[in-house]
Order: sequence, then structure tokens, then C-alpha cells
Amino acid sequence: MSNIATRLVHGLHFNNLRGDIYGGLTAAVVALPLALAFGVSSGAGPVAGLYGAILVGMFAAVFGGTPAQISGPTGPMTVVMAAIFTQYTGMYPDDPGKGVALAFTVVVMGGFFQVLFGVLKIGKYINLVPHPVISGFMSGIGVIIILLQVGPLLGHMASGGPVASAQAIPGVLADPVTAAALLGLVSLAIVYLLPNRINHILPAPLVAVITGSLALYLFFGGDVTVDEVDGKTVYLLGQVTILGDIPIGLPEFRLPTIELPLLVDMLKSGVTLAMLGAIDTLLTSLVADNITRTHHESDRELIGQGIGNAMAGLFGGLPGAGATMRTVVNVRAGGRTPISGALHASVLFAIVLGAGGFVKYIPHAVLAGILIKVGTDIVDWDYLRRLRHMPRTSSVMMFTVLGITVFIDLITAVAVGMIMASLVFLNRMTELQLESITAITDPHEEAPLTDKEAEVMKAAGGRILLFHLGGPMSFGAAKGMARRLADYDEYDALVIDLSDVPQVDSTSCRAMEDIIREAQDVGRQAFIVGAQRPVADMLDAQGVFKKLVEGHRYGRRIDALQHALRLIQEKTA
Repeated sequence: MSNIATRLVHGLHFNNLRGDIYGGLTAAVVALPLALAFGVSSGAGPVAGLYGAILVGMFAAVFGGTPAQISGPTGPMTVVMAAIFTQYTGMYPDDPGKGVALAFTVVVMGGFFQVLFGVLKIGKYINLVPHPVISGFMSGIGVIIILLQVGPLLGHMASGGPVASAQAIPGVLADPVTAAALLGLVSLAIVYLLPNRINHILPAPLVAVITGSLALYLFFGGDVTVDEVDGKTVYLLGQVTILGDIPIGLPEFRLPTIELPLLVDMLKSGVTLAMLGAIDTLLTSLVADNITRTHHESDRELIGQGIGNAMAGLFGGLPGAGATMRTVVNVRAGGRTPISGALHASVLFAIVLGAGGFVKYIPHAVLAGILIKVGTDIVDWDYLRRLRHMPRTSSVMMFTVLGITVFIDLITAVAVGMIMASLVFLNRMTELQLESITAITDPHEEAPLTDKEAEVMKAAGGRILLFHLGGPMSFGAAKGMARRLADYDEYDALVIDLSDVPQVDSTSCRAMEDIIREAQDVGRQAFIVGAQRPVADMLDAQGVFKKLVEGHRYGRRIDALQHALRLIQEKTA
């Protein structure tokens, strides 16, 4: 039985049980306050964060491809889920349950898309997203989290989005809820300043939750009041908003709900979750690889994450991804196999079954302080510190993606970033391709010619133009080839040397065809030399060889040069 399990679950073995048990327990302790905080921030409620941590954590561990990874709700996924939750619940103010059902159906869709990404083996392409793009949208998500939590940190309700939250900051700063602000500042101090020797034993987020909850309970007692703010039920202890009563026990199965007029929007939202989850997860997988000196399986990881997210959506849990901080905590505590990830989920499930009486007193301000630390951790400070040493194009790309992430949306940001990166890459490749072009009319020491070839060129007296191309030729270099050739006018024979060209595209073929035709139109001879099989096949398919005079295609450069010299001598004789 154990042999079957080790074959089905990637990286599973039982040689590290002690480390996996301690790693799983430690990761669960870290995950508890974060799951609650992410649940509150999403708008779906704290228990949704716990269910997400349990379901994504369990299924991603069992079916995923990164053995030591801990999965669950993350800052980036929560930001997107908050927007989705607000969008769909806002459509049905008189029937919020319907909006909630639609939002969690989107989570299920996102899970299915991730499974599809894994089946289609798209994981390797996600690793091609350039670092400035990743840095820009991760930093943008960090900024969004910080903006959204400033209000709750000071005792106010969260605003709708990052722009609204930024606009509300002056008013929030001018009128803080004193008790909540103090708790929030204490929470910030703990998560930023707690000494490492304590943090290794009791994680800072858990210390912040315990300290804030006890302080609030001691000062205001246990008399919880209920109020209604903007149509939402709010639990108060004194003037401080707290989590209040949360459901405990087994999660309720939610049958997916689809409204046909909203189907396209729901699919788009699902793809957004899937793409972000894939990027977020595989970045964490790379971190896990670096720490454990192992190699993850990208596509299998996407399948595991997709199954976990689909299950989370079916039971009202937040979508999740590989969580960097929890994964690092797990590995440092000794976790190395999926046992630690599954144990972390099991511990959280046990807590859900009977922890409602404790978590009800956790202040929102404390959770906001924890999330602000999460937001600052997500911002790519390392990249920002190196900005003055970065190419200007990379910096522009990074800040463009950051701005679009904050003020528009993440998928648009990534799409714009990838387009910018592609154009920058194309421009650089074009420059390299053009630099590899050598035009020779007279032999000199630097010219890449054999002695015989140099003798022929010398005998031609500058009337032969040897046009040597190197490297793969793409459409980006096509116009540059023509412009480079236009600099030379005093020649009678053109020899295009393709011996160092491994590949051409259709646009390059068209450019060569135009070059040959223009040369022939003014009475010049044109030759093609050294085309390798893939290049020759492409030129033949595009009809370039048909434009040549018969016998003007050669395998060796010397043969073409000698032919060209004979024609020039016959012309001048």
C-alpha cells in the first residue's frame, strides 16, 4: 500500500516523518492567522479563508508536484478574489447568496483552468515571464494590500478598491478609532520587530493575534455588540470591530451556479485566478527548489493546485496558491514531503471544528496589521534597490506593470508587460542580427575570407559585394538588411552568404527576394551561397530560388565568387 502511495504522490516517502510532522504543525500555526486575515480581506469571511487553507493545502499537497510546498490563500489571490466577490455580490443586493454562489463558481472555474494548464503542459511557459513583469505585478499587489488595510488598521471599514482606499486615507487618518488604531499599531510592531529567536518558536502573526485579542478582551470584557454598517453585520467589542461568531464544523457543499449572460465574464475571472495562481505557485516552487535542492514538476503542480482550488470553490473556500512564507517556515522546521502539507491542512481542519469561541475576539485591526506586513513582503524591494543599475527599459516596464496592476487589473498588467517585454526582446535580437551582417567589397585583414576568396575579391576590384549574414534571421531584421545593403552602390555582383544562418522566417525570405529583384533590375548579378537544409527548404517554399538566374545557387562561397568574377570580366572585356 505504501509503495502505491509513494508512486501516486510526488515526492512522498516516510524517511522524514519527524521533520514533516514538526514542519506541518509549524506551518499550520503560521497559516491560521493569515487564513483568517485573508478571509476577512476578501469579503467572504474568516471561515472562507480557513476552508481555503484546508482544501487547497490538502489537495495541492497530495496531487501537486512540489513536495515541500505549503499551499493556501495568498495575498495576490485574495486581492483578485476580493474584486470577484465584490463584483458578483454587488450585482444582487437583494439576494447576496446568489452573488456568493457565482463568486465561488468562478473559483471552481479557476481550478479547472489550472488543471487544464497542467494537462496542456503550459507550466514551462509561465517561467518565461520576464522578471520586470513579475516584479511589477507582485509589487503592485503588495501596494493594493497595503492600501486596502489602512482603513481597517485604524478602525474603519475597508473601502471598495485600491483607488477608493487611497482616496479615503486622509479621512481615516483624521478620524481614527483610538482603541483599534492602538491595537493595529501594536500588531504592526510585533510583526515587524519581533526578535527572530522568538519568531522561530512562535510566529509573529500568531503572537500579534494572541496579544491583540487578549488586550482587547481584558480592557473591554466579553460583551459583544452587533451593528449594521453598509448592509453588513459588524461585531464590536467596545468600538473595535472583531471577527465575531464564525461557523464551525464541516463546510457546506455549494453547487456551481452559472448565469448565461454572465458566463463570459465568469470565464474571464476564472482565467485571471488560474493565471495568477499558476504564476504565484510556480514562483514559490522555485523558492522551495532553491532551499531543498530539489526540482519540482511544474505541470503536476498546476494540476494539484487546480484540484485544490476547484474543491475550495465547491465548499466555500478562498482560492489559493503556493505560499512562500509558509513553505519556507515548513522547510526550515524540517518538512520535506507532502506529509507536512497534508498535516498542516489537517491541523487547520481540527481547529475549524472547535475554535469558534476563540477566534471571535480577534480584532480586524490586528489582522490588518498582519496583512500590511504581508503586503510589504510582497513588494519586490530587492528590484527597487537595484533600479539605478537596471536598464531603463526594464525600469519602465516594471513601473508600467505596477501602475496598471494597482489602477486597472492584473491580467491587463501582465498582458501589457509581456507585450513590452516582447518588443524589447525583438528590438535587441534585431540589433544583434544586424550586427552579424558583414558587407565586404575589398579583402582586408578582418574580413572572414580564405586566401583564395581574398584573391578573387582583390581581382574583382571592389565590383563584388559579399553580403554575409549570421545567426537566425527574423522579420525584425528584414528592413535592416535592405537599409544596410543600400549603403553600397558601386558593385556588379551580389553574393548573399547564408552559411552561418540556421533559420529564416517568411519576412526575411521576402526581404531577400526584394534584394535579389532590385539587384537584377539594375543589371547586377545575384547569388545565394551556403544555405543549410532548413534555410534552403524555407527559401524554396517561399519561391526565392526561382528569382535567381539558373546556376547562381552554390554550396561553397569560393565557387560563387569565381562565377561572379568571370561574369564581371566578360562584361568589361
